[in-house]
Amino acid sequence: MRQSQLFTKTKKEAPSDEVSKNAELLIRGGFIHKEMAGVYSYLPLGLRVIKNIENIIREEMNAIDGQEITMTALQEKETWEPTDQWSDEKIDVWFKTKLKNETELGLAVTHEAPVTKIMKSFIQSYRDLPKFVYQFQTKFRNEARAKSGIMRCREFEMKDLYSFCKDEQEHNEFYEKSKVAYQNIFKRTGIGHITYLTFASGGMFSKYSHEFQTITGAGEDTIYLDEVKGIAINKEVNNVETLSLLGLDKDKLVEKRAVEVGNIFTLGTRFSDALNLKYQTETGELKSVFMGSYGIGPGRLMGTVVEALADDKGIIWPESIAPFKVHLLVLGDDEAVSTEANKIYESLVKNNIEVLFDDRKEVSAGEKFADADLLGIPYRTVVSTRSMKDLSAGAGGGIELKKRTEEKGKIVSLDELINLLVTRT
Repeated sequence: MRQSQLFTKTKKEAPSDEVSKNAELLIRGGFIHKEMAGVYSYLPLGLRVIKNIENIIREEMNAIDGQEITMTALQEKETWEPTDQWSDEKIDVWFKTKLKNETELGLAVTHEAPVTKIMKSFIQSYRDLPKFVYQFQTKFRNEARAKSGIMRCREFEMKDLYSFCKDEQEHNEFYEKSKVAYQNIFKRTGIGHITYLTFASGGMFSKYSHEFQTITGAGEDTIYLDEVKGIAINKEVNNVETLSLLGLDKDKLVEKRAVEVGNIFTLGTRFSDALNLKYQTETGELKSVFMGSYGIGPGRLMGTVVEALADDKGIIWPESIAPFKVHLLVLGDDEAVSTEANKIYESLVKNNIEVLFDDRKEVSAGEKFADADLLGIPYRTVVSTRSMKDLSAGAGGGIELKKRTEEKGKIVSLDELINLLVTRT
């Protein structure tokens, strides 16, 4: 993409009504646009990041036999009444509306009940189990106070997976696979080293659920971390019983602020009982399907990456989710320099290397460098009169290359640059 053709522009100042780092940097960089409190549009650069995150999640869900579907956001009252979740006293974040015939509908806050209803059409026998389905779908939650930028919204995308098993043992086997898949997701998106499996309350479903908490000062949760064992407990289950069960020493736990980037729950038979999702065993007995629920918000994950990895200059995207792999800057208005920069751009595109080409005219070198730091693309390459001198002197260079996380760069040739970037792909 040529930056001169990108309709979004960077901003020097953060919006006055945003206090979270992720929203400030993403809005300044032109990744997102704030529609209203807790509601954001994803612009070209931001959408590229979200799609990269989605693809990583999709690969890991498919690897554990997940089947992708898409369910509706509009939900019938009758779907949720059997699970006692339609009442505002039970779920206080519903957005509700009515059809012209006065039929009451809701905008889905989650999908346990709807997916159970769907599976009633396809699960009748033990031969139909286990099954695992997931989706990327917009959720709506009427939060009293939207905050933390894209990490807590009223409208947001969620990847939610649901497991359907014959019994608890079969469920537990998949549950353990899901833990590994989630850990893989966070490693691949660049925050695995600061994201910890965290024990939390299981509520009415089981003794514990599991959260994945990323250490960041912007987090809303308090966790207690055993840095040696690499596991943590949420504040709500920090008690003698939990410590004893997990073999944790209270004196070795470190209190941290963290943000929840994913969670997995054992649902048991609550939804299958309420909605009559049963299967026939080998002996002809009817049993309720044993269920689980597994969630990650791609937008929240994106915001967490920004909060956790950004520096005082701007965003630092991990290569795996960056909108582009390399940011190519051309400096000055020398015709020979421009010609060389265009040649480099075309070569990168030809080699399937995703590149953002800052070909903007009448923009100073200082502004281009500042924008490159703000946008946080992993590799910055610069073509200028100075870099061209290295090429003309027979040094085999011509391009100044610097990683976003490095202070100084080096001069490389086009072949060296392509070999480096193709190898890293």
